Amino acid sequence: MPNATFDDCDLTKFCRLDELGLVAVGQRLEPGRAVLACRVVEPDDWCHRCGSQGTPRGTVIRQLAHEPVGWRPTTLQITVRRYRCEDCAHVWRQDTTKAAEPMAKLSRRALRWALEALVLQHLTIARVAESLAVRWNTANDAVLAEGQRLLINDPTRFDGVTAIGVDEHVWRHTRRGDKYVTVIIDLTPLRAGTGPARLLDMVEGRSKKVFKTWLAERDQDWQDGIDVVAMDGFTGFKTAAEDEVPRRWRSWIPST
Repeated sequence: MPNATFDDCDLTKFCRLDELGLVAVGQRLEPGRAVLACRVVEPDDWCHRCGSQGTPRGTVIRQLAHEPVGWRPTTLQITVRRYRCEDCAHVWRQDTTKAAEPMAKLSRRALRWALEALVLQHLTIARVAESLAVRWNTANDAVLAEGQRLLINDPTRFDGVTAIGVDEHVWRHTRRGDKYVTVIIDLTPLRAGTGPARLLDMVEGRSKKVFKTWLAERDQDWQDGIDVVAMDGFTGFKTAAEDEVPRRWRSWIPST
């Protein structure tokens, strides 16, 4: 009897291209990477300006770094069809924003892979860039932007916070620029015994003003819900907490 536990081989699903609105039409294995030829699933042949149906006017190739397949750097070569509207003469290309941001060099799956590799697997940016076969700056900029979008810009990350920790961290080891950042941690899960602490924010600089400004940016209901502010002996953090969340905070100085 046929084995019902397996499906037919499908490169599109295996490489998760269906999540990007793409379908694989070919592959090429090179010594240092795999190249997947793809096309956009949706035709997108209706004029974005007047709504008339457009006429195909050739194709262009868009290349994107994709998440590695078996740790082999993988590149997507996407054939993007161009259209022209006969009514208003508008020219456009198939929409590929499901696969990547405009002008981006990494697919959305590559962005997620890079962020998880950095945060969960503790890979360096150099290792991430090597795995994606892109330049260090390309990988670094992409990871920072994706982290900003998923983590820092998440409006729900402050929900339910009742205990925070604050400390400084040396992040720049050069002579120019501020070498400190102020790190704010949510200690609520640790305090309640429901999970580990989590990062809330990182703000450039280390001073009373930096922490005071960060606290002032939170709404009053959030400030009223904070009853523990854990910190070291730095006076600036202590006075900032006293100013913004008075009578509801306690400082904790870890033993050395």
